[in-house]
Amino acid sequence: MTLPPRWVRRFVLWPLPLILVWFYVASVPVLLIVAFVVSYRLPGSLRAVRSLGLATVYVFVEVAIILASFGLWIATGFGLRLRSRWSVQAHYRVLNWALRTLVGGGRRLFSLDIAVRGFIRDADGRHPVDPPGPIEHPLVVMSRHAGPADSILLMYELMVQFERRPRIVLKESLQWDPAFDILLNRLPTHFVRHGADRDEVLGLLRDLSSDMQPGDAFVIFPEGGNFTPRRRERAIEYFERQGRTAEAERARGLQHVLPPRTNGALAALDGCPSASPVFVAHTGLDEIAGPRDLWRAIPDHKVLDMVFVAVTRDQFPIDEADQVELMWAAWELIDRWIDDGRTAPPDPDA
Repeated sequence: MTLPPRWVRRFVLWPLPLILVWFYVASVPVLLIVAFVVSYRLPGSLRAVRSLGLATVYVFVEVAIILASFGLWIATGFGLRLRSRWSVQAHYRVLNWALRTLVGGGRRLFSLDIAVRGFIRDADGRHPVDPPGPIEHPLVVMSRHAGPADSILLMYELMVQFERRPRIVLKESLQWDPAFDILLNRLPTHFVRHGADRDEVLGLLRDLSSDMQPGDAFVIFPEGGNFTPRRRERAIEYFERQGRTAEAERARGLQHVLPPRTNGALAALDGCPSASPVFVAHTGLDEIAGPRDLWRAIPDHKVLDMVFVAVTRDQFPIDEADQVELMWAAWELIDRWIDDGRTAPPDPDA
């Protein structure tokens, strides 16, 4: 569905949550009774009640973001100083609070634990990293994409545990959500338009990373979407149509991840030569591909295992072909780590 122009979203979509929240609050007592009745008839522990709880947290966060953003718009002279340093920092604090609230609510309601390990790969080998970590450079974070809300959980870890200010590359369709639309458009973010010119997008990504400072983290998902078997097959078919048989064969060897689209991440690294590349592997929510899977998983205890491997820039190849090879090798390593049963973190020396 085509995203409407910004002025339409501003006058139609943005006020909508503020109107609907009154109907939601008024109906919560009835919804709660229905949820208890439905949960009583279903296997598991209060599935419907837990789902209603998460919906309530989401609605609360959505409205709070809109109201906070409106207050900051007034505080910045009705938007005249919206891009000032103070304004950007204030909007990051709003995002930090929203992530803490959403993830905190989700972990309690759905019995989710997050296990995070960090490693840095430099000339002396591999060293553990305790948050917030010793890396003072800006980062280009390249993450696997799979499972529900994995982008939110990654952002939560970067902001809360590693104390980073994320710069995000997201799909344009996420702007249908008023909170995402308002807040993230006031932060260093690029929404990729479907069918956009490739060179134009790469240029925008270089610009987005070009002025990063220590404490910033450029976040990108090189797979372009959550892993599904169908998307894996389409990627293989694409390489075969292009006559890229070697890449098709390597993609066929990946069972749990999609082949990485290297151009965007390499453009970000090219835009910020001081940035350290970081590869993120995660697993634990892989089998939850849609609402039906999520419903069945409630309230089983789940552990999201995340591993951050940072490569110091002096260990990152200079030649573009070698950079592409490193990204493919990293994704093959993540695939093997998932296949081995998640018994150990990926070995950066591989």
